[in-house]
Amino acid sequence: MNRRNFLTAAAVTGSAMFAAGCNDSGRVAIDYSKHPKKHDADKSVRFNRGKKTTLRIATSWPAHFPIMGTGVDRFAERVAQISGGLLEIKLFPKNTLVPALAVFDAASSGQIDGFHSGPYYWKGKNSAFALFSGFPFGMTAEELNGWVQFGGGIELWRELYGRYNLYPFAGGNTNIQMGGWFRKPIESLEDMRGLKMRIPGLGGEVMAKLGVNPVLLPAGEIYTSLERGVIDATEWVGPYLDLKMGFYKVAPYYYSGWHEPGSILEMTFSKHTWEKLSPEQQAILECAVAEMNSTMTFEFQAKNAETMPKLSGYGVKLMRFPDEVTSAAKKANLEVLERFSRENPDFRRVYESASGYLARSEAWSDASLRYFLNIR
Repeated sequence: MNRRNFLTAAAVTGSAMFAAGCNDSGRVAIDYSKHPKKHDADKSVRFNRGKKTTLRIATSWPAHFPIMGTGVDRFAERVAQISGGLLEIKLFPKNTLVPALAVFDAASSGQIDGFHSGPYYWKGKNSAFALFSGFPFGMTAEELNGWVQFGGGIELWRELYGRYNLYPFAGGNTNIQMGGWFRKPIESLEDMRGLKMRIPGLGGEVMAKLGVNPVLLPAGEIYTSLERGVIDATEWVGPYLDLKMGFYKVAPYYYSGWHEPGSILEMTFSKHTWEKLSPEQQAILECAVAEMNSTMTFEFQAKNAETMPKLSGYGVKLMRFPDEVTSAAKKANLEVLERFSRENPDFRRVYESASGYLARSEAWSDASLRYFLNIR
């Protein structure tokens, strides 16, 4: 896979996501061609009657956690507004109903109605799931959303999640992520060997081939583990959230990244719950999720840009991985993708779809965005 350098694309991350056609009046447009026997006379339904429906949604984030948590808060508010209060989202932040990384199983078993998290957390169930969050040296947020929504990604995602009684949607995107916080500077490939690093998904697989010991930790345990030396490094997201986590206090070397050039988050429902909802209720949720997907992506871009100039005031040393580390990571990434493709037919199908879309998108991205960034 011959990839361009995504570091040059990090400055522009506008997402080509479909517009969320919602408004505050409590009305939502429905495609009645799919339901010709319902509401033939009125093509727009106001939900001011009927029984209230409550959905229990758990998240992998602390309550009101910036962007991810508050984005889900806004999602719940919008569902209530559009439905006139007849469709309620009751949120359960991490560990209040189920543990942060148990939300997949809880929704699959019907314990909850849905969850907000990241697909790469479930790589142990099916390695193909990690691809729905993206892959190292892969697609930007704009490209990844294009593939999921218009390139066949969502169909594959729903097929594979369907085996677990789940129905997923793209529920936000972090944009390009930074490469991580390190207690000591990385000056050579040798410096990577033996490090214990919090890093999930396929990025963790690539780091493992570089000699790193990847560790999977939920948000609330990362800082303490870094402070106590349980881990030597961690990636999280980008400047805005990372600064709030305080990683700079114990690991001041902050590296630009390639492991997650545009990571999709998910709003996933229990399929059993989804199929019991009315077409109107499903449309409300689709509308609100689409709005969350775009708004969260744009907020990450705005907040990271706002925070970036402040880093030096906290003693942060902004770094780039040495060329030999990046070259070794590219080689390792190809080996990881090829190995998972051999081992798992699902992974191969999803990767062929994603990489095929990327190949088609790359010529346009290079001729437009890359050219513009180089001359701006």
